[in-house]
Amino acid sequence: MKIDSSKPKYLLFAQHGWADTGDQIGNLASSAADSQTLTIAPSLGWLKTFIRIQHLVRQLENIAKEVIQDHPETPIKILGHSMGGLIWLEVLNRNPQWWNRVHSFILLGSPVGGSNIARIIDPLGIGIGTAGDLGKNRRSMAAKIAQKIPLLSVASDIGMGTDGLVTLENTKFDYGNWLLISSIAHSAMRYDPRMIPIIQEFWANPNLGDSPETTEANQLIQRLRSLPGMTDADYHDLKRSQIVARFTNNLSLRKWDNPWRVSHVYLCQEQRCLYAGYVGWLHIRCLNQFIQEIQQRDLCLRR
Repeated sequence: MKIDSSKPKYLLFAQHGWADTGDQIGNLASSAADSQTLTIAPSLGWLKTFIRIQHLVRQLENIAKEVIQDHPETPIKILGHSMGGLIWLEVLNRNPQWWNRVHSFILLGSPVGGSNIARIIDPLGIGIGTAGDLGKNRRSMAAKIAQKIPLLSVASDIGMGTDGLVTLENTKFDYGNWLLISSIAHSAMRYDPRMIPIIQEFWANPNLGDSPETTEANQLIQRLRSLPGMTDADYHDLKRSQIVARFTNNLSLRKWDNPWRVSHVYLCQEQRCLYAGYVGWLHIRCLNQFIQEIQQRDLCLRR
């Protein structure tokens, strides 16, 4: 059954990420959608994804404007894989007049907190190609949008807290819904049929996420993330770390310094890692000051 493209029930924008085209994410979106949905999966240019993100944002914005103007009453669904989700965050941030039209927004493996691999490529944040953009922390942008639009961030763990490219921590932000799946690699999230019921379930019940809880663990995570140079990481080197401070509720902070003067920190609750991150040698002093501060607090609690 072919859709009447002049009167669709929904507009579904599906956006590819870095080093990709719209083919596979478009096929996934079309497979998940019903026959009354008009799917738009633009290819922004494979080579262009290696340069900078802002021209991709403007390109997608112009495409979206044209489609939305042609269908002024039709609700919008958005699906973005990896950098495609970040591009749409930027587009929505530039166009808040569209927010009340958005039925739902789903991010698949998008490094909202800033890609750790991108920061390795561009450690000083000087803007080396797309790495400068992928390493940007967009949590505040995502949290602002998530308070108005039902937003789901899907993360996959194929082991040690990563989907093979994006860490679990990269995908987390306040006010959004967060879903953890397993055994689906980062690149496969844009075409694996196991993603279809996940997408459809959120479409069936798109809801705003809860406000972040003011627990001791969340407060510590927020403080760690706010430290200069802190980059979200996977859990691969957790076993090398040692406890440097303890808190209530079986919380502990662990630390490991590698030979290249990179300090890894892990906030754990018993055997479960709640947060992982690292700082390079430029920012070790700030991290050590933070640790000394909480060690003094730990000592006072023990007295």
